[in-house]
Amino acid sequence: MSTETEVKNPSAAGVAAAEEILIDVRNLKKYFPIHKGLLSRVVGQVKAVDDVSLTIKKGETFGLVGESGCGKSTLGRVILRLQGATEGEVLFNGRDIHEMSGKDLRELREEMQIIFQDPFGSLNPRFLVKDIIGEPLRVHRNMSGKEIDERVVELMEMVGLDASRRNRYPHEFSGGQRQRIGIARAIALHPQFIVADEAVSALDVSVQSQVINLLMKLQKELGLTFLFIAHGLNVVRHISDRVGVMYLGKMVEVGETETLFAAPLHPYTAALLSAIPKPTPGRRQERIVLQGDVPSPANPPSGCRFHTRCPLAQAKCSQVEPLLEEIMPGRQAACHFPLVKGDS
Repeated sequence: MSTETEVKNPSAAGVAAAEEILIDVRNLKKYFPIHKGLLSRVVGQVKAVDDVSLTIKKGETFGLVGESGCGKSTLGRVILRLQGATEGEVLFNGRDIHEMSGKDLRELREEMQIIFQDPFGSLNPRFLVKDIIGEPLRVHRNMSGKEIDERVVELMEMVGLDASRRNRYPHEFSGGQRQRIGIARAIALHPQFIVADEAVSALDVSVQSQVINLLMKLQKELGLTFLFIAHGLNVVRHISDRVGVMYLGKMVEVGETETLFAAPLHPYTAALLSAIPKPTPGRRQERIVLQGDVPSPANPPSGCRFHTRCPLAQAKCSQVEPLLEEIMPGRQAACHFPLVKGDS
């Protein structure tokens, strides 16, 4: 991560919103059936998201991290109702989005948007940039062609693009510029909530810094709330106010960014953080190496799902599933034997 990246002050986020909850996820589950044979019999389920609860406050950025396949992106899509939930609730401003239909659902689409991982695959290559950015305005707003064009110019300038290039196609832009096009499209309708699903992972490190700073700038100017899904822990640390850590469909730790990075409570979080290179010349970095492969989400281990790889696991861990509980003020962990400062 470039040293030029703006460092966010987590304590300042969401102050104007007075800690008001925008997204309230309650016991959310998303299972995918496993089919087999010519008759396509259902022989099992992939538990991509399994009983996850979390809240996201207005004006904050909630970072979501975990290994590939842990359910991060699925969780983001179910929160947006791009995929249906198997069980549980997602409340947006106190209303369950999975109970909405008709006009209410159409209005919800204006308030919740997504920035995809692939800045090229998410843009229609046959559309001009002005049509890509202006499409939400044509669908949701009663605006003339001139008004849409004026708004497209405004949006392109907001995300740092030359508006005179709006009559070009996506392939004529660089990767970072294409992601800015996607961001301009996402903010076109003045949404309250945006899911950034690996929004910078496909970009070079220097470009990542620029896009991260742009998102932070837009959040401040427009009052946006983000669910920021990423693999890069340093990126998450710079942009997030709070961080949630997922493992095999479960949330295993939640806390304010700086306290979580300074003293993780869950052994899995400690292992992830130990992999971050530390610029300390002459000092040996202790790496926590997890043994074995990630179990299948179609057949997760009993008890704590992490116990098969946890260096601190005891008999209880394989028998009793730990609940995500508050271990200390503002810190939650799903662990029978949570770490304390000095143990990690």
